[in-house]
Amino acid sequence: MGLFERWLSLWVGAAIVAGIGLGKISPDLFQFLAALEYANVNFVVAVLIWVMIYPMMVKVDFASLSHIGERPKGLALTLVVNWLIKPFTMAALGVFFFNVVFKDLINPSDANQYIAGLILLGAAPCTAMVFVWSQLTKGDPTYTLVQVSVNDIIMIFAFAPIVAFLLGVTDIAIPWETLLTSVIMYVVVPLVAGAVTRNVLLRGKNTDIEKFTGNLKPFSIIGLLTTVVLLFGFQGAVILEKPLLILLIASPLIIQSYGIFLVTYFAAWIWRIPFNVAAPCALIGTSNFFELAVAVAISLFGLNSGAALATVVGVLVEVPVMLSLVGLANKTQKYFRD
Repeated sequence: MGLFERWLSLWVGAAIVAGIGLGKISPDLFQFLAALEYANVNFVVAVLIWVMIYPMMVKVDFASLSHIGERPKGLALTLVVNWLIKPFTMAALGVFFFNVVFKDLINPSDANQYIAGLILLGAAPCTAMVFVWSQLTKGDPTYTLVQVSVNDIIMIFAFAPIVAFLLGVTDIAIPWETLLTSVIMYVVVPLVAGAVTRNVLLRGKNTDIEKFTGNLKPFSIIGLLTTVVLLFGFQGAVILEKPLLILLIASPLIIQSYGIFLVTYFAAWIWRIPFNVAAPCALIGTSNFFELAVAVAISLFGLNSGAALATVVGVLVEVPVMLSLVGLANKTQKYFRD
């Protein structure tokens, strides 16, 4: 695990502080950046999101799909959790916490925005940090590649309908055109660009995909942290007025993460899935594609929306939670059969 991944929460926390400070010092600058948009898509954020996602998409190897039948139990379990359980439990937790538990602390319009952000996180399974979690548990690398590739293909077709359905169920209006455009911009286009780049690299002299993506990592880091600065530059006033807001948003996210992991991990143990598949299987189902969630939240609801804020909180809590789950998995490895 690299320096950035290990201390991701620290870097994001620093970006949050910087964003709030800059928002107070130069509000006109953030208003100018917010105005650079067309059809609810902010140009600055769009470029930053592409910079973040592109290196991850280059890593996706669709040739690994030829191994799809080698670990069918793990793949089946993760897909069920990712697409039939996780989005719906996240929506249910969001409604329960913000419409019931925190009802007297947050006004209804803000509550709906936070619920929307949680839904976007729950409907976006991870495709990047998955490789890190799998490596830390000595997971099967072929299985991880298969899982990421299959998830990306499913995401193209399932993300928009699931999000639209859940937002509709929670009485949050959503424009289909904007949602579909977001999926094309932030999933299809980077995925195609990544696949083309990978093929070009493999046909040429430079076949070291890891070296290529490693060279791009600093730009990906800058894109992520700059996006966080922008988001909190707009959200600074709200954060300063309600310092406990981050904790309120994080509560259902943390419960969801631990709950999904335990359910998946226990199901893998019951089904006698080997540990090197069971561990990444549960971790993949728990982690989120927060880059996509942030981008879609901004496209649908705006840079200064509560939905965008909720997705960024997802970034803040993800690494410490996932590292604790990695530790739990490694400590319980002895209970699994090979």
